[in-house]
Amino acid sequence: MDDLSNIRLEKLQKLEELGVTTYPYEFNKTHDFKEIIEQYGQHPNEALEKVEQVFKIAGRIIALRKMGKSSFLHLFDGEEKLQIYVRQDMMPEKDYAVYKLLDIGDIIGVSGKLFRTHSNELTLLTAELTFLAKSIHPLPEKWHGLQDKELRYRQRYLDLIVNPDTRKVFNLRSRIIQQIRLFFYQHGYLEVETPMMQPIPGGASARPFVTRHNALGIELYLRIAPELYLKRLLVGGMEKVFEINRNFRNEGISMKHNPEFTMLEFYQLYKDFNYYIQLTENLMSILNKEFLEDGQIVFQGQTVSLKPPYPRKKYMDLICQKAGISLEDLWDEGKLKAFIEKNLPTEDIPPTYGKMLELAFDHYVEASLQEPTFVTYFPKAISPLSKKSRQDPRETERFELYIAGMEIANGFSELNDPLDQRGRFEAQVKDREKGDDEAQLIDNDFLTALEYGMAPAAGEGIGIDRLIMLFSGVDSIKEVILFPLLRPKTGFPGEPGEPGEPGAEEVGQGAGGSKA
Repeated sequence: MDDLSNIRLEKLQKLEELGVTTYPYEFNKTHDFKEIIEQYGQHPNEALEKVEQVFKIAGRIIALRKMGKSSFLHLFDGEEKLQIYVRQDMMPEKDYAVYKLLDIGDIIGVSGKLFRTHSNELTLLTAELTFLAKSIHPLPEKWHGLQDKELRYRQRYLDLIVNPDTRKVFNLRSRIIQQIRLFFYQHGYLEVETPMMQPIPGGASARPFVTRHNALGIELYLRIAPELYLKRLLVGGMEKVFEINRNFRNEGISMKHNPEFTMLEFYQLYKDFNYYIQLTENLMSILNKEFLEDGQIVFQGQTVSLKPPYPRKKYMDLICQKAGISLEDLWDEGKLKAFIEKNLPTEDIPPTYGKMLELAFDHYVEASLQEPTFVTYFPKAISPLSKKSRQDPRETERFELYIAGMEIANGFSELNDPLDQRGRFEAQVKDREKGDDEAQLIDNDFLTALEYGMAPAAGEGIGIDRLIMLFSGVDSIKEVILFPLLRPKTGFPGEPGEPGEPGAEEVGQGAGGSKA
């Protein structure tokens, strides 16, 4: 404990000596600050004098100005702040004694009537004061925000107290997710939940987290995607399903990646990827209307319009255009490898043709996709769960939506031929043997489900965290996840970690955040 914290503990002891219940069980407030401001914020003082109602409110002290026997406080209730006026001769003696032991950061309940000060600020005149909780640690000195990013992420509760913009981001996140749910409910989709622990990690190309079930004596994996379970539901005849939940990928941490992230995945029988491209544009139109004034966002200093329709550009064509390699050479594994060896600064050549294609795309194309763009017809080599293209069997009916250089959505016409799917899984096993530790495993139970017959279907995943980044205009995924993963530190709040310890900075690189 530092000296300031010890002083606050002494005040807590004095409160107990006064007979105050320092951590009471409840406080029955009658109004939120927002409710008071909306209803009475424009009332002149003459009108407020006629309001007989006594308001009972609660909040955290964020400012305190003592002036002899009277003082002004600002309370914050998590949404709004409200000024409180305390005068010794207008409240019980014990309540005033409690007030004298208060610190910035303490939580109190107050009851009284509204009035306006000489500066015309809406204020509550305190008639009674109830102590609710002590802030043993001082808040940051100024109400201008907590600036240390790592401390903000590690102590999100403190960030929410002192940085109003942080709360706005997470309020926006909640509202966007609500709107997405409403969109799918209105389109007749059924919301479902699928296992977080799976005997075989599948549905994406990524490294899983491994855990163990002691009673069964088996290893399990935190899911990297819900896809294969959602498609089992299609086999069972559920025509339209969606899920919003967590995925876990044992990958690096960066501005765009967190090992635990939120995904929306949705599937519909009897549709193909063209239908889902249109559905995605419809969803984006709804989100634009609800959350953007002009359909534009500012992301990393660049203005981007989110108004559909979005152009469609083929995966292989984009690499050719940006890298200066011919389409013929791009389809040739040996020539692509030679091109990478000559042109890309990489010590380790990717072990498989698919990984080489992804490297070329990431290096030459991804950052250039600032305006919303549907990248279409991904090669079969990197799309083991997608149906082959009707135009070219080397490609698949798969698309990804890129905005501001980030993959936001990934969808395709679902592969429903069990024989083809088994062959794709077997090809993935060979890729794993070559050194691709993200290649998918054979899921025989899923193959058995397909063998019972799955109708034509489309599926898609949208990375919720990245979507929130766009609409809130923040450039780090840590800003939209309440508790992002950081290397642990020990000690009391604010105590520094070991020298050289990575915290909020980037660590490694990882795979994309959407259905893959």
